[in-house]
Amino acid sequence: MSTFQHQASVVALRAALSTIIVGQPRLLDRLVIGLLAGGHILVEGLPGLAKTTAVKALAASLRAHFRRIQFTPDLLPGDLTGTDIYDPRSGAFHFVPGPLFNDIILADEINRAPAKVQSALLEAMQERQITVGGQTRALPELFMVMATQNPIEQAGTYPLPEAQLDRFMLQVTLDYPDENEEREILRRDRALHLSEARPVVEPVLDVATVLAARQEVQQVHLAEAVEAYIVALVRATREPGRWRAEWAQAVEVGASPRASLALAHAAAAQAYLQGRDYVSPDDVRALAGDVLRHRIVLSLDARVRGLSRDALVSGLVEAVPAP
Repeated sequence: MSTFQHQASVVALRAALSTIIVGQPRLLDRLVIGLLAGGHILVEGLPGLAKTTAVKALAASLRAHFRRIQFTPDLLPGDLTGTDIYDPRSGAFHFVPGPLFNDIILADEINRAPAKVQSALLEAMQERQITVGGQTRALPELFMVMATQNPIEQAGTYPLPEAQLDRFMLQVTLDYPDENEEREILRRDRALHLSEARPVVEPVLDVATVLAARQEVQQVHLAEAVEAYIVALVRATREPGRWRAEWAQAVEVGASPRASLALAHAAAAQAYLQGRDYVSPDDVRALAGDVLRHRIVLSLDARVRGLSRDALVSGLVEAVPAP
């Protein structure tokens, strides 16, 4: 058993989220894993599946600065980063910070913004800093981007470039709730409208505790055998034909070494969330899809044959032997 000081607090955060969001346990787990691993998350799903609600609930459960940005086609890079404003009284320019200078950013419908705005996020997501007017400014230490997008809408949307997708540690895809969960959503909504009291989400953790928990996650043991398994899985996305002959020409671009880092960090965070001080192969298998799917570019032949990235990753997880 682990003796990590802040593990119980993180488990309490996860429990608090489940009282706010009905169903979607996988999404809630991934949000906490991203928080613990210091990684950004892309949440993809149809409208009405609680994407925005879940991210806002996580932010409300933390004593952290939160900002929601609604991405639109007319958004400008300075609307995110901030800009230098001329002050006529002093005769000088001074910097006005943009919304990215907060701890947690909800980038709602991120694929509605054009490429020049999406590219403004690259430096922030990778380097945790912003350069405006030749001056570089550091972002908050906790800085985390949680983005949402609708996978079916095409009008007025811009596909995220591969370079930006690679900056997201996890891409979480959502499905509809089951029948019992949907009935519980109805009950809660009716109770909310009948009650005069509005629900209040009480903060469970502060920024210092989250940062301390991140340090503990880095101490979770990663055995050499599990480390080799992570590398083998990631390398398999570059040469899937080694594992299944019919996939020899299925991939144009496989996952980069950044995927190996992301999978190792996310697996350590999952182990920590489950109360363990070591990473198991099951942690790696459970997160492989969310870490790898958005980092793979399928060939035209694979798309014509109807092969999905999820099916490819699942097949590789089954084919690559685990320790």
